[in-house]
Formats: sequence, structure tokens, C-alpha cells
Amino acid sequence: MTDFDRRQTRRRFGTNSVTMADVARVAGVSAQTVSRVLREPDSCSPQSVERVREAIRSTQYVQNHAASHLASNRSMTVVAVIPQIAASIFAETLQGLSNVLLEAGYQVIIGHSDYSHEREEAVVRNLLGRRPDAFFLVGTQHTEAVRGMLMRAAIPVVESWAWTDSPIDQLVGFSNEAALQEAVAYARRRGYARPTFVGSVRPGDDRARERLSGYLAGVARHYPGFVPRTVVAEDLPYTMTSGRVLLAAARQHHPDSDLLMFSSDLLAAGALLACEREGIAVPKQLAIMGFGDYEVASELNPGLTTIAVPTVRMGEEAARILIRRLRNETPATRTLDLGFELVARGSA
Repeated sequence: MTDFDRRQTRRRFGTNSVTMADVARVAGVSAQTVSRVLREPDSCSPQSVERVREAIRSTQYVQNHAASHLASNRSMTVVAVIPQIAASIFAETLQGLSNVLLEAGYQVIIGHSDYSHEREEAVVRNLLGRRPDAFFLVGTQHTEAVRGMLMRAAIPVVESWAWTDSPIDQLVGFSNEAALQEAVAYARRRGYARPTFVGSVRPGDDRARERLSGYLAGVARHYPGFVPRTVVAEDLPYTMTSGRVLLAAARQHHPDSDLLMFSSDLLAAGALLACEREGIAVPKQLAIMGFGDYEVASELNPGLTTIAVPTVRMGEEAARILIRRLRNETPATRTLDLGFELVARGSA
């Protein structure tokens, strides 16, 4: 369709009066095909999808979702509840989730718990009232009320970013505890004698607590007779500034530590930069490890040794499972362990 044709079409159809039948006439297809492209584009031929989408662009058609939802009993929305909107690492998972869901015609509604189980409960209750078709949750530990509400709703649910033997419905994630055990094993292999766990473990951050448990289990296994060392704050945000504060606390309480194992890359990055400013040689005087493999990890000097987790793929795989469920198809698996990878760089 040329620019002239588009202008002529816009003159003919006002944006408030365009119907699905109008789109069908412009696209040269049936109204049923337009409806199918809007609801399940994957089930249509690429040629039909392109013709319908071009007709929608040219007519400036706006779908009446309210009417569609009433007719189909589907809202075409998926709720994603994450701990923090500002955290880029969760944004990567949301990007993967949204990319796949959008292709299937679903929109994502985002709620955030701010690491509070009580706030998560309020968010879930509120958004359930909007009748979403499915839920995506970061974490596997929730209040009994959250578990009860979601099970009674009888809609697909995928939990992520952790591991459990008893998911609400389906699970795509990895074991935070196993990841830290592997980090401790690496520390032992590299000859570090006095590793210390350092982190901001906020009351509702179950994943950070799982990492702490992994450190304790790893020390018990790989450092027999060694008393575990921890520097844990419950009121610090996940920022580089907090990493500097935690570094100072670790140096004060455990001055002979040769390795600091941070619960997050942001904290580790802040500590590493503080070491540079204070003239502490890394890793010669003090080694540092993180968790998450944030983009900054490979840009630091020295690069940050860390645990890499499949942030984007978690969202993508969760979306694929949800779509299969929403199409009344049986997923290949109820739980999918994506694992993790220890990335060794210069800081340890």
C-alpha cells in the first residue's frame, strides 16, 4: 500500500468508526481471519498476518478489547509480579516474557512487591480482580493467601528465579542455593582460605536468603572446621553505594578475609570500585565475587567473577509454557531447571 493509498484510507475511515469488517475489506480477507490474526497470529499464514496488520495501520483501527473479552472470556493479559521495577536484571526477564507473549497476542501487566510478601499478596489480590489469563511470579515463597488465591483462580501460573519441590503450578528457574555452593567449591579450588558471605538480605528477599544458605552449606562441605563468616544487612538497598558500605563492614569485622562473596553484582561492583579508590589490590589483597552477571560485571577492571543466570531465557521459557497452557496444550514439562554458570574473571 502506497502513502497515497494510506492517506485515502484514513480520509475514508475515522479512527472512532473503523470496524473489524472495514479492516477485513481493506485487507481482502474475511472478518474471521482478522479476528484470528488479532487473537492467535501464530495460527495464521505470514501473508495473512502482514495483510491484516497493514490494513490495521492504514485504517488506524483500534480493537475493542472489552467486547472481545466478553465474547471470548479471555482478557489476553498476563500479570507479572516482580520484586522491583528499577532492577535491570528483572527487566531482562520481563523483556523475554513480553517478547514471546506479544507474538501470541498477549499483553503484560506489571506489579511489584518491593520484596514484601504482604505487598505481593495485595498486588495479586488486586490484579486478580482484573481477570488476567495467567500469572508470572518471581520467587517461590509466598503467603498461604497468595497460593490459595492463585489455585482457586484456576489459571496458569509460572514461578521463576528460584527452585522448589512444590510450585503453585509450574516452575522455570534455578537453585540459588546450589549456585552459592558451587561458588564456595570454586573458592576452595582456587585456594581461598577465609571466604566471607556479604549481602543485603532484606526481610522479603527469599533469593538472597537462599544464597546465604548455599554459602553455609558450601562451607560445611568444602571447609570442614571453618567457622562461616557473614556480613549481612537487612535495610540496605541493592546499589553500588551499599556495596561500599558492606565492604567497610566486612573489613572491620573480618579483616583477614581473603574473599568476599556478595549476594548481588551491584553490591560487588560497588565494593570493587571502592577497593580501587582505597588502594586495595583486587584480587591480590582481597578477592571479590558477585551474583547475577550484570552487564557491568564484564566492564569492571578487573572483571567481576560471578554466577551467571539465564535472565532473558527464564522469561521466554515461562511465556512459552503459559501460551501452551492457554491453548489447552500440555507443556513438555511442569518444571524447567535452566541452571547457572560460574563465570571466572579477574576479581577472583
